[in-house]
Amino acid sequence: MRILIAEDDQVLADGLLRTLRKGGYAVDQVGSGSEADAALADHEFDLVILDLGLPRLHGLEVLRKLRARGSSTPVLILTAADSVEQRVKGLDLGADDYMAKPFALQELEARVRALTRRGLGTASTIIRHGPLSFDSTGRVAYLNEQMVELSARELSLLEVLLQRAGRLVSKDQLVERLCEWGDEVSNNAIEVYIHRLRKKIEQGPVRIATVRGLGYCLEKIPG
Repeated sequence: MRILIAEDDQVLADGLLRTLRKGGYAVDQVGSGSEADAALADHEFDLVILDLGLPRLHGLEVLRKLRARGSSTPVLILTAADSVEQRVKGLDLGADDYMAKPFALQELEARVRALTRRGLGTASTIIRHGPLSFDSTGRVAYLNEQMVELSARELSLLEVLLQRAGRLVSKDQLVERLCEWGDEVSNNAIEVYIHRLRKKIEQGPVRIATVRGLGYCLEKIPG
């Protein structure tokens, strides 16, 4: 899961970055509305945490332009406690939820989990594919009801494959979903992570199929 934080208060932004990265998310941060608009136009994110009072381009305009491009990316807006009118405008423009400052980081984490589930079209915290499952709240994977020991990168990779089980996922899509700006992750590194993940999950009737030159697909083994 990849999240964009658009927040110009660097102290708050740093707290959000630490909290969400600890939760296993890939997180990027910008400090102005123009930077947020450019990032959203050039990259795909699973969630946007959008402060309304951004410099250079107001958060509501960032949201309007995002929806005008046809994006359905979930948006959680952050706003001052007395900005009722702006909250209403944000929701009318297509925001999915809002939080008034100040807020508890624990509550923000819960809202992030809820919005990312909604973005996937599910209310459950568990993603399943045959005997393989992933708990997005606890960040734990299970195979045949037994916990599988995975690194943070392997967990993120499995989460992406499970979300698209039965469908092809390219290496470029994996890099885009797993990596923050500045991460040096090559297509060869993705192959290494896939190899490690295969060794840990292919004991059961599931496999990560490779379509040479195109990408990977998580599928059940017939029989």
